[in-house]
Amino acid sequence: MTQPEFVRLEVADGVGTIRLDRPPVNALNDAMRTELVAAATEAARRDDVRAVVVYGGERSFAAGADVSELATTDLPTIVANVRRLQDSLGVLATLGKPTIAALTGFALGGGLEIALSCDFRMAAENAKLGLPEVLLGTIPGGGGTQRLARLVGPAVAKDILYTGRQVRADEALRIGLVDTVLPAAEVYPAALARAATFAAGPPLALRALKLAVDEGLEVPLETGLAIERGHFVWTFGTEDRAHGMTSFLERGPGKAEFQGR
Repeated sequence: MTQPEFVRLEVADGVGTIRLDRPPVNALNDAMRTELVAAATEAARRDDVRAVVVYGGERSFAAGADVSELATTDLPTIVANVRRLQDSLGVLATLGKPTIAALTGFALGGGLEIALSCDFRMAAENAKLGLPEVLLGTIPGGGGTQRLARLVGPAVAKDILYTGRQVRADEALRIGLVDTVLPAAEVYPAALARAATFAAGPPLALRALKLAVDEGLEVPLETGLAIERGHFVWTFGTEDRAHGMTSFLERGPGKAEFQGR
């Protein structure tokens, strides 16, 4: 089996790190996107991975698409590739486990689209986020227009998209684009620590929570409530639910050890 060149999955203590590694700034080419799908797919299927951190290293998360590759791509190829690009980030977005993007340096273009596909975003003080595709005469194609607007609202999203500007960490925190801002050296350890708390939780219930929230955002409230009912009933039939309630009654809250069954 061929070893990945740019993206690898590292697993320790229930947490999987999807490591982006294409120096100097993790510019996203087609091979990197393919390997990202493979890493996310592996993280989804592995029982020893209960939460996921996506990390690009101390210098940069991912500084967008490899423009030299895009500039030589013809229109028929783009038509085929853009759907593949959206589908690849969809694999990360629908990964049925808690996901955290640990952002250092640049998270631009496709890099920010990867971060937007995660449940949480923890940023370094030196982070700069943006979708600068308009400066190249085009628009984001990996879900950026849709996920950004859902996260920060349409007016704020349009300002970022129309200008192509880079958003600094303090502003990103204020508008809700990121959840936490920390010194650069602390971002990855903090993301691992947060992921570890999720890894200790009930994986089936966490998956149901993620599905209920994400599916419910796309439908009217009454339909969302029906989605919630379905997931609630399903979790009630799991061994984890029975164990969690027994543990609570016998030992108090927070002491159950869940097996994912």
